[in-house]
Amino acid sequence: MSDLRDAAMSSKAWPFEEARRLLKRFEKTPPEKGYVLFETGYGPSGLPHIGTFGEVLRTTMIRRAFEVISDIPTRLISFSDDLDGMRKVPGKLPQQDMLNDHLQMPLTSVPDPFGTHDSFGAHNNAMLCRFLDTFGFEYDFYSSTEFYRSGQFDDVLKRCVEKYDDIMKVMLKSLREERAATYSIFLPIHPETGRVLYVPMKSVDPVNHTVTFDDEEGREWTLPVTGGNVKLQWKPDFGARWAALEVDFEMYGKDHSTNTHIYDRICTILGQKAPEHFVYELFLDEGGQKISKSSGNGISIDEWLTYASAESLSYFMYQKPKTAKRLHFDVIPKAVDEYHQQLRAYADQDATKRLANPVFHIHGHNVPASNMIVPFSMLLNLASVAMAEEKEQLWGFIQRYAPEASAETHPDLDAAAGFAVRYYNDFVKPKKVYRAPTDLEREALEELRDKLKAYDGPIDGDELQSVVFSVGRERFDPMRDWFKALYEVLLGASQGPRFGGFIALYGIDESIALIEQGLNGDLI
Repeated sequence: MSDLRDAAMSSKAWPFEEARRLLKRFEKTPPEKGYVLFETGYGPSGLPHIGTFGEVLRTTMIRRAFEVISDIPTRLISFSDDLDGMRKVPGKLPQQDMLNDHLQMPLTSVPDPFGTHDSFGAHNNAMLCRFLDTFGFEYDFYSSTEFYRSGQFDDVLKRCVEKYDDIMKVMLKSLREERAATYSIFLPIHPETGRVLYVPMKSVDPVNHTVTFDDEEGREWTLPVTGGNVKLQWKPDFGARWAALEVDFEMYGKDHSTNTHIYDRICTILGQKAPEHFVYELFLDEGGQKISKSSGNGISIDEWLTYASAESLSYFMYQKPKTAKRLHFDVIPKAVDEYHQQLRAYADQDATKRLANPVFHIHGHNVPASNMIVPFSMLLNLASVAMAEEKEQLWGFIQRYAPEASAETHPDLDAAAGFAVRYYNDFVKPKKVYRAPTDLEREALEELRDKLKAYDGPIDGDELQSVVFSVGRERFDPMRDWFKALYEVLLGASQGPRFGGFIALYGIDESIALIEQGLNGDLI
């Protein structure tokens, strides 16, 4: 373990870099509460999406790295802001009229449009927890509604009243003049309608810890700030929550980065040291727009798991968290194959390289072996030429290529075969466009066909790749034009697998027949 810790203290993997920075926080004294607290936030205004999961996963990676370099216990909280008022109705949800009738109600007071839970907030919280549980995350779930109404937040809310002017000074500096004129850090929850009110305070009583305001109809109310009668605006809520829970680390997206000094200052005013931060870049959809829970663009959690394993999603999340990345369906095959490449590499790596390998940060000390003897990209192309509707159609080719393999002995491969068929039918098949070969390409395809007919060597991807390469070497410069021709003429795609490996898997006779179809125009 000491060798591993030594390697971790110099590792350039970003979770270790963040873990070492966090450890410096406790150089002089350990945390008084007895543990280091990591927090992630979730806004359940829309269904949980991959960005939400990524925040928990990446925080867990830093937590795991911290546990390698320190013996201080750790906790992780997933905190849901479910007391927020529903300011607009998320798209793509059922019962839009009903949801519109509940605008400005706390999310935990909005009926569940799916009819499965006590509220819309509870439904989305359950979806988040269900997904986090499938990954085996160790976390404590906190509901903002419960946090406010149970009294757990009362002491900090009282301090907010007592420090009201100081916190307001911080907030007013960040607001436009028009907004500042009516702004208050407190949002009362109307005693009759239950709606979250955005109204100015007429008075704030630091002795009795109450606020007085007029509602939209001009009626005056005085409410205690405790017991869930009010909530904090989201920026003050951030800093106050850090103070209440004594949070040591929280990461969030770049869209929060300009507010970091506000969160920190409020936390400090309320008597606690601000946590360490990690700001990650946002995910983009197919069109380059920021992924949003409310608009429902990008990929949902369940959608990724329809086409690939959870581990491939974790691998995607690990990569370059401070770089904006497109998160669309076309990133899935590459993520699957690279994840398995890293699994295969891990077995022969020393401690330093293992700590830099993404699979360590996905699995910790229990990195599994990969039994993906056929890459996912190859399975996709096999599904394409076989026009597969069920994974069993792929297993016929796989077992001829690797007779020792079966669904029982290679469960990762079996799952990937099913994913590949699904992905092919939903994304590849509708976009397939075949074309006729040019005269030069026809000449090359005829030679490749003839060489395959005469081939009597081993059914080996590397050997067959040499055959494919030899045909193109004298005709194409650059060589990628030859492989592009193979993909476009024979597979109906602009890119594809290492073609020698594809021939080995699909079969020589089958490949010859495929070339004949391409030459005859039968695929168009």
